[in-house]
Amino acid sequence: MFGKKAQPPIKSLIAIGSRIEGDIKFTEGLRVDGEIFGDVRANPEQSSLLVISEAAVVQGEIHADHVIINGTVRGPVHARELLELQPKAQIEGDVSYRALEMHQGATISGQLKPLLAGEEKPTLKLAANNH
Repeated sequence: MFGKKAQPPIKSLIAIGSRIEGDIKFTEGLRVDGEIFGDVRANPEQSSLLVISEAAVVQGEIHADHVIINGTVRGPVHARELLELQPKAQIEGDVSYRALEMHQGATISGQLKPLLAGEEKPTLKLAANNH
């Protein structure tokens, strides 16, 4: 996982005190410190990073490659690669992810659904056979 590809740069910020009502589509990196009442979706054709800070509240669906949450999310979270839940993360909804990192204090009120890629299974088996 490390060294595969560099994280995309955060080029957009929704600052503390900002409130967005409606869906957001973004490319590369987005940091949310304010409030969003709508879905947040990254362009699926590019690598993406979404950061939900401690002060942020998102009410809607989240779709991105790498999602880092330390605030409140009310809705499903779909991390196509890595979902990082920091100590103050609070999620009310189902989460799907390929890899999950959860710190003590983070909470999820919903189902955990790991994503399994068909092409990754043979690679894992081959790596296991080499040991």
